[in-house]
Amino acid sequence: MDQKRIGSFLKELRKEKELTQEQLAERFNISDRTVSRWENGNNMPDLSILVELADFYDVDVREIIDGERKSEVMNQEEKEKMLLVAEYADEEKTVLLRRLRIISIIGLCSMVVGFVMMSLVGYNTLPVADYVMGVAFGVAMGALICSAFYSTGVLAKIRKSKNKILAKIMMAVCGMICAVLFVIYFAKSF
Repeated sequence: MDQKRIGSFLKELRKEKELTQEQLAERFNISDRTVSRWENGNNMPDLSILVELADFYDVDVREIIDGERKSEVMNQEEKEKMLLVAEYADEEKTVLLRRLRIISIIGLCSMVVGFVMMSLVGYNTLPVADYVMGVAFGVAMGALICSAFYSTGVLAKIRKSKNKILAKIMMAVCGMICAVLFVIYFAKSF
């Protein structure tokens, strides 16, 4: 930290506000001699006053500590960081939507197969048709549950907890449970 640089920056900020050292001292309940010491680089403001000065001058505390304005540079850096964050969020959203589409297509196809098998069961006495219908509806229900988990963020919470295997197992178990329930439901006529 260059106290002389900080002092001249504080002096510049005070002059921009068109204040005297006495007026600034009165504003912060300190002596004008303290303000003079800051501006000459002999002393530094206390941290609490430094924060108040930053608010008063509408600058960042880092700018005061560095003794120069960095708003343009900082704004450019912040814009670049925000763009990176936005790109990351878009990529994450794209991946999520792609997974939801795949799961939805699987569920829709399974549902269509289930309804086709349901319409054929009346004409077909094969037990295989009942099982296929049950599995198709079970997969459709599993896909619906998976979509709900994805869209509500339950899977994201599980993944953040570093239990990716748990998430995959949970999805597989949900699908199998749904398939078994539908097989049992539609095959109970045997």
